[in-house]
Amino acid sequence: MRELNINSKMKISILIVGLLIAGISVNSFASHDGAKPSGATASGCSDINQLPTLDCTPAPSSVFADSGRLWVAWSYAGHVYVSYSDDKAKTFSLPMSVNSTPEKISARGENRPKIAVNNKGAIYVSWTTPLKKRFTGNVRFSYSNDNGKTFSRPITVNDNLDITGHRFEALSVADNGNIYLAWLDKRDRFKAEKAAKKYHGAALYYSWSDNGGKSFHQNQKIIDHSCECCRVAMQTDSHNLPVILWRNIYGKNTRDHALVNFKSVDKPGEPQRVSFDNWQVDACPHHGPDLSISNADTYHLVWFNNGEKNHGLFYQRLNEKQAATAPVPFGNYKAAASHPSVLSKENRVWLSWKEFDGKKEILWMQYSADNGDSWNIPVQIAQTDAGSDYGFLLMDSKTVYIQWKTSKDGFRLYAIDKVTGRD
Repeated sequence: MRELNINSKMKISILIVGLLIAGISVNSFASHDGAKPSGATASGCSDINQLPTLDCTPAPSSVFADSGRLWVAWSYAGHVYVSYSDDKAKTFSLPMSVNSTPEKISARGENRPKIAVNNKGAIYVSWTTPLKKRFTGNVRFSYSNDNGKTFSRPITVNDNLDITGHRFEALSVADNGNIYLAWLDKRDRFKAEKAAKKYHGAALYYSWSDNGGKSFHQNQKIIDHSCECCRVAMQTDSHNLPVILWRNIYGKNTRDHALVNFKSVDKPGEPQRVSFDNWQVDACPHHGPDLSISNADTYHLVWFNNGEKNHGLFYQRLNEKQAATAPVPFGNYKAAASHPSVLSKENRVWLSWKEFDGKKEILWMQYSADNGDSWNIPVQIAQTDAGSDYGFLLMDSKTVYIQWKTSKDGFRLYAIDKVTGRD
């Protein structure tokens, strides 16, 4: 495998040199026009020796920098890559490899490389590296302080190195430069099983860096018995502290959601249960929640549950003291409404999710102008009949977008609203 990757890099270098000699723009060669076949249907995506391309990744993540540049993290053939677009995903730069030494990388719906940028333009990337046993892994991290030209040697953030699960990480960067990582961790389950004791699920752990990602503080456990394979959602509040939302296990196998905010950087508050749908399931649904924090430290939550009475997608609003509105259902449960995303700005809130009508996968959005008190009629944004990733909401300084990658159209940004006023 390593030899193949070395050869691949040599071929890429030779190809780029040849393009430059021929007078062909390297950036245009690497660009993506959104019309060519991509993903699983793209020709050559199974060839480890081909030039790495965003079209061939199943699970990208993206973020806008303050400059308006869109940064995307994705993986291919043992490497995490970062590329950028200055024209809203019409074209992309040549990819930069984050990890020079190839390693296994988790890249699927609920567990994919993450990317964040700070207000000075530094770029941070995290991912999970699977280990030799199933359902195990380590949380990895790297950063760039030169606008993505080079990246630091990746480090392992979990300070427990048992061959067990440290996976499904969430990454967030505060305005003061603190970097936060939270993840699902099975070190306590590993110890319990060695002692012939039962342990449900995993645990939620976190760590932080206050030196730009050069090192991370000692890992801290927030709670035992989290669900073991649903995505973790994390944002930072106006105090530059993390707020974390995840699926937790209550009782024997009730899988509802919990939220924690922090009293200080190293002192989490008491986790609070925020959903009461009472979904009884002895399995992990691979269906995690999402979280957005508006300027007034109002928390906007979305999740999926499949309880006997309460099932489908739900939206709820909390304040930092956890005073909550009643959950509001959205989406069409009969059309398998799933994997919601939420974004907020002052009193405005956007939701997106995906449905399946038996033939097509459909991307939907819904909007509230009054902080989630009322909602407009859902709007269909796009559809595909050839498979797709989940949709993710993001914004630059002017516009709200949904990121959606499909097998036919590749990576797309759909502009859905103006931040400062409706179209």
